[in-house]
Amino acid sequence: MISARPRRSALYMPAANARAMDKARSLACDVVILDLEDAVAPEAKDLARDQAVATVQAGGFGNREVVIRINGLETPWGAADLDAAIGARPDAILVPKINQPSDLRPYGKALPSGCSLWAMVETCASLFALDAIAGAGGPLAVLVMGTNDLAKEMRARPGVERHPLTAALNLTVAAARHHGLSVLDGVFNDIADADGLARQCQQGADFGFDGKTLIHPGQIAAANQAFAPAPEAVDWARQVVAAFDLPESAGKGVLKLEGRMVERLHLEEARHLLALAEAIARV
Repeated sequence: MISARPRRSALYMPAANARAMDKARSLACDVVILDLEDAVAPEAKDLARDQAVATVQAGGFGNREVVIRINGLETPWGAADLDAAIGARPDAILVPKINQPSDLRPYGKALPSGCSLWAMVETCASLFALDAIAGAGGPLAVLVMGTNDLAKEMRARPGVERHPLTAALNLTVAAARHHGLSVLDGVFNDIADADGLARQCQQGADFGFDGKTLIHPGQIAAANQAFAPAPEAVDWARQVVAAFDLPESAGKGVLKLEGRMVERLHLEEARHLLALAEAIARV
């Protein structure tokens, strides 16, 4: 079952910037990703690692999910990042450049109980192994689109509508859902383009993503709005659940509700939507 934990907005914060990480404790995002990888220059990697560990251990993030994105094990910093992140005990560790399921094994074996594994989907190779990657099992809980890296490798020019990436986005969502994982959309780069951000957030929600990764605090509100259940959808979900709970509905696979045919598969969707809405209300 896909988690009902809200992940509407997942904000990358460069771990080399201590002030930015401290500010994240007061932001309205659902997830804070302390980034040791793309957002950190090589000469600042050691400082960023130490500051990320100290930030996680200091706590104060409330209900926000705290994730550390480390450098890959093939890099000069990956092994030290992994050891440090394990010691810090964040909610999850996000790993980059996953091309095949075997790439996940060293991370999965090392993670302690209670710390989940998140994996970036950002290479051409990963697109041809999505089902196997998503089905790797173990502590894997979330797939995260790395659309910038993917577009670069493809030599694509996505634009706001991301037509060249449509297949990759759809297949990643399908693979995640097939294996009961959560899945987050890639970042939107133009901080000043509020309309483009809103359109892309809505596109991601329409594709079925649970939320969107972000690069600036000013993007949080748009993501939270787009990936939250609409009030009318919540009301309809309550009606669906109530209809199937009636004694006369016992054993029925299909009901007629307000002129619409509703199947038991819609009941599962309705229960998940209500659980998500309740979880968001507690944030």
